[in-house]
Amino acid sequence: MADSLKAVRRFLTDKGYDVFLGSSSFTRRYLTGFTGSSGCLWISRDSQALITDFRYMEQAGKQCPDWQIVQHDDLIDTLKQMAAEQNVKQIAVEGDHVSVNTFREWERVLPASLTAVKGVVEDLRKQKTDNELAAIRRAADIADQAFAAVLPSVRPGASERAIALELEFTMRRLGASAVSFAPIVGSGVNGALPHARPSEKRLQAGDFVVLDFGCVFDGYCSDMTRTLLISPATDKHHAIYDCVLRAQTAGLAAVTVGRLGREVDAAARDVIESAGYGEYFGHGLGHGVGLEIHEEPRLSKKGETPLAEGMVVTVEPGIYLPEFGGVRIEDLVVVTIDGAEVLSQTPKELIVIE
Repeated sequence: MADSLKAVRRFLTDKGYDVFLGSSSFTRRYLTGFTGSSGCLWISRDSQALITDFRYMEQAGKQCPDWQIVQHDDLIDTLKQMAAEQNVKQIAVEGDHVSVNTFREWERVLPASLTAVKGVVEDLRKQKTDNELAAIRRAADIADQAFAAVLPSVRPGASERAIALELEFTMRRLGASAVSFAPIVGSGVNGALPHARPSEKRLQAGDFVVLDFGCVFDGYCSDMTRTLLISPATDKHHAIYDCVLRAQTAGLAAVTVGRLGREVDAAARDVIESAGYGEYFGHGLGHGVGLEIHEEPRLSKKGETPLAEGMVVTVEPGIYLPEFGGVRIEDLVVVTIDGAEVLSQTPKELIVIE
């Protein structure tokens, strides 16, 4: 991530800081490739160091050949020593990733002025490199394969929890290192909860079944939602599902370079509102996906970020009717100069399970 490191240094020069202190695990992974669970980045205008403890010294040396690896026994003491040795006066700290107590302690101990900043590295992460896109594509492919493998288990009498566990196991068996988030399986009235937690509820006739899941491959996430129906299918079932599918199609068509997040959101939301279900679609249309399952940009009513080539976002409209159930359809897409490249390949026609 040489270009990203240069961008951090430009930030230091432009804003007058001597050092950028990064403590987020995602910042560490993005800038250095380090996958350990503990560490802090010290980036000055002419050097860069990964500060970690004894457990990770060998790993850090192998994963971060272009970084100075500094071992600490006490992080604050090490930071204090480095600030004094380099005559540091101004330090930019990742404000969203440091507790108030830690920030105050650093302010008290370090011989420099500290400023909480945000978005320095997150903004760089919005547009993905070819290597990042390759990892995301693989994570999306694993999710597609897992859905196909688990589909025969989605039957009347099966429990939400059992289906969620099978999804997770299958994604890991296919090569995922983890799940992007705990799989969501919501059937019947539970499907009206956008982030339903799988329960022992068993699937029964007339239930919509919402399955929202994803996995991690080489550090990068995928995200997909499909909604199935346990027979019988009524006119109401078809009307709601078709409305969400039309909204999702409109949202996908609106994903173009230069379009604001709120404009993409509006393209899908207008379809649902025109059908009379606007009050039942209460979340944003989508979000960025990468090292984190939820990152910038946001496709929502307040999304002001223009879409750019290489961004990866979800498009996931839904309708959630209390006491009846919910429908959500979600694809993971890459923003290209030609529009949206859809990574989620699982078909979206309503599957009715007899």
